[in-house]
Amino acid sequence: MSNVEKAIKATYFSIIGNTSLALIKGLAGVFGNSYALIADAIESTADIFASLLVLFGIKYSSRPADENHPYGHGRAEPLITFLVVGFLITSATIIGYESIINIRTPHELPKPWTLFVLGAIIIWKEYSFQLVMKRSKETNSSSLKADAWHHRSDALTSIAAFIGISIALFMGKGYESADDWAALFASGFILYNSYLIFRPALGEIMDEHLYDDLVEEIRQVSHQVDGIIDTEKCFIRKAGMKYHVDLHARVSGTISVKEGHDLSHKLKDTLREEIPELGHVLIHIEPD
Repeated sequence: MSNVEKAIKATYFSIIGNTSLALIKGLAGVFGNSYALIADAIESTADIFASLLVLFGIKYSSRPADENHPYGHGRAEPLITFLVVGFLITSATIIGYESIINIRTPHELPKPWTLFVLGAIIIWKEYSFQLVMKRSKETNSSSLKADAWHHRSDALTSIAAFIGISIALFMGKGYESADDWAALFASGFILYNSYLIFRPALGEIMDEHLYDDLVEEIRQVSHQVDGIIDTEKCFIRKAGMKYHVDLHARVSGTISVKEGHDLSHKLKDTLREEIPELGHVLIHIEPD
């Protein structure tokens, strides 16, 4: 299965899961008198649209290079990630606003059975986070990583709701708003996670140097190619699930231009064979 297929499969998993959980949370929140669960349902609804955006981004960014896009369409992925972060910030703002309103509005205690619903949701969301995050690392997808953090932020919101409802039920009358405070606290977590998702995507758009481990791997593979004496500059920029490389390689100063040209192709082919996540590889030959 290719990286694109893995990413698409993981995104469908997110869409189905978020749709189911939004319905469960919404119904449990309404019938269980839990504003924290209703806030949780709002976030899951936003997650559905965010996952649909991720799906579009992955499919679009995986399009092959063409005349107008010689490096492919990979930059669509971080742009989609920015939109996903926008969804997160919007849902956090709505949750925070509704929590403040509900804190000031007298209401009944949540129903005890809502804790069982939340417990199941927390387990499922953490499992979803681990699965989608694993796929994001396998595919080098920034938008899939954002989708994974959606699951983690959802789990954190549910944990906060669980704690708030537990306090409200244990302390009794006068603590009805405990789950509202929990929802307000969770909105802060969501905003923080938004930053964690936004920062790497911004670095990708700005061609920030973030790939020291990959540079070292490229140098090690290059030294295995006969005729390559050493490497010098190595610049990497990420676009979608691929890494584009500009590499300066040192060869003997006594060889012919054709031999140097052939060596550059040999090095390029070796690098792309040994490191499949590489996209365009530009080799500049330097005489030793």
